[in-house]
Amino acid sequence: MGRRWWRLMLNLAFKDKTEKISINKTASIVIENVNKVYETKKSKVLAIEDVNIRVNKGDFVSIIGPSGCGKSTLLRMVAGLDTPTSGRITMNDKEVTGPGAERGMVFQSYTLFPWMTVRENIRFGLKIKKLSKDKSNKIVDKYLELIELTKFGDRLPKELSGGMKQRVAIARALANNPEVILMDEPFGALDPQTKVKMQELLLKIWRVEGSTVIFITHDIEESIFLSEKVYLMSPHPGKIQNKLEIDFPKNRTADIRDTEKFISIKRKVLSLFKDDGML
Repeated sequence: MGRRWWRLMLNLAFKDKTEKISINKTASIVIENVNKVYETKKSKVLAIEDVNIRVNKGDFVSIIGPSGCGKSTLLRMVAGLDTPTSGRITMNDKEVTGPGAERGMVFQSYTLFPWMTVRENIRFGLKIKKLSKDKSNKIVDKYLELIELTKFGDRLPKELSGGMKQRVAIARALANNPEVILMDEPFGALDPQTKVKMQELLLKIWRVEGSTVIFITHDIEESIFLSEKVYLMSPHPGKIQNKLEIDFPKNRTADIRDTEKFISIKRKVLSLFKDDGML
């Protein structure tokens, strides 16, 4: 893929670059009666039906479901990369009609510019916003430290492991100071050990930054470990079938997975999926 394609894709994420983002992050996402229909020459396919979700400021919310249930499509609509057929999505009472700098997106694929160093990738959105070199350097340094890659600032993506690349992608999203981080199965391609480390790092970032996070996954343990709220989505068409409140402390670590409470919640989720015919 050429440089032009990469720039076009990432420019979407930094649209509305002149918009000022408040330091006091007040993000509230409301998904209201959202339906999504795909039309072909022969038929119409109802992909998502009557989805209602409210995400308050500072929430960490996961949407979990099997492949093909429409969870990624739903996230793309929150990001403004797709539009509902009916219903609406608002952020801070303003309807989402396209991409915006107040929403940072992290994909499963790393989408880093391969010809740019780690520092240059993280600085990309700041450059578009025309921040001074001194200010952008301070921001880049902050996030390099937060993602624990200070020593790798001058490396190219090809010199990094998968987990390191994803850390850079997260840092690039955070550097633009979004109110909401949208994450589409960001750890799905990682090996189990790296995945656990990335999950713990993400929780650390969430605690430090105070951002609102909407996280898409098909991994039940991952959703329970990371989230305060978990929405269970069923397919054909995609619907929200259940919602669970997870009341673990914010400073949880991977050890919590071995507790009776965690195992009990996992059993409950499995039972709900089984009752809905998804297992």
